[in-house]
Parts: sequence; C-alpha cells; structure tokens
Amino acid sequence: MKGASKPSLPIYQKSCSSLVIFLIQLGGLLTCTAVAQSGLMQQPTVERNYQPRPYQGQLEVDDGQWIRPAKDYASTRYSALDQINAKNAKDLKLAFTFSTGMTRGHEAAPLVIGSTMYIVTPFPNNLYALDLSKPGAPMKWVYEAVPTPASQGVACCDVVNRGAAYADGKIYYNTLDNQTVAVDAASGREVWKTLGRRY
Repeated sequence: MKGASKPSLPIYQKSCSSLVIFLIQLGGLLTCTAVAQSGLMQQPTVERNYQPRPYQGQLEVDDGQWIRPAKDYASTRYSALDQINAKNAKDLKLAFTFSTGMTRGHEAAPLVIGSTMYIVTPFPNNLYALDLSKPGAPMKWVYEAVPTPASQGVACCDVVNRGAAYADGKIYYNTLDNQTVAVDAASGREVWKTLGRRY
C-alpha cells in the first residue's frame, strides 16, 4: 500500500533490539580479545621484533624552561625539577586561567622561556605571550599569522596546531596553510614567514 507508514515497535521491542545489537558487538569484541591473547592472531614482524632503546644522546640541563613541544630533542616530556612532588602536589592551587576564545581542539603544548609562556592556538594559529612574572599572567602581545581560511577544508584531524619551538630569541611554528613563521619572542614582531612546498 503506497504511502502507508510502518507501525512503530513498542518500546520494549526497541530496547530488546538495541540490547541484541550491543551483545553481538560485545561478543565480537570479546572474541577478538580472546584470539589476540591466545596468540593465534599473527602480529606483524616489526611489532614482534621491536625492542625499545633508551635515548643515547646528551640531554640538556633542566633549567626550568620548556622550549620545545616535547621538552627536548629526545621528546621525553619530562622535567627533572623537583619543587612539585608526590607529597605537596595536593596543595597546588589555581594561579591563573587564560582563554584563547576558540572552541576547536588545542593540542599545542605551551612553551615557557624565562618568565613568559607562549601559546599557539588552533586555526587561525595565533601566538600569545603571557607574562608569568605578574599576577594573573597578563598578555604581553598576540601575533596573528592570518593563514588562508580555505586550509580548514583540507585539514585531516581538526584544525589543531602541534606546537611551537624556541631558538635564538625566536618562536617558530607552522600554520594550517603550510607556512612557517618566525616571531621575535620579546616583541611579537614577525621576523620572517615562508610558504612550505605544496605536493
């Protein structure tokens, strides 16, 4: 009969249908887990032969700064400073908050150089400098990179930024539209900007 709508299922039948689907999915998950744990699932050779190796390079002395997204060239994400420890961590209190005003994903680790914190935002990739020597960490300056808006349409994993790095008095970072910028860390003035290679 044309135009006739299907009668809706009573609520208990809908619930049962959802439960059956959940149990089937759960069963599949448990089966996969059991197969993996039993060793019947073949692992790729690379994973079977992987042996982690400790970092062989020389780590920099920890001077209390955080000048790269993962702390150092070894990407340890570890600080040897010991003012905060297991005994006093419970006494930590909020010192300040800062909002970029953006609701997209924030994945860039802040940098701390001297008494300044640097924060790179997701698109439009603004760079903020906050003064940690003053109460409330007021903003010193903001640098606006102004990337091409069309770059948002081709971003694979949200419009995030993975962070900046500091060297020789400058903050370096990439923008969503494949530009690399160098910003003077003291003034926020753009030193240079270059467009990366497009493939």
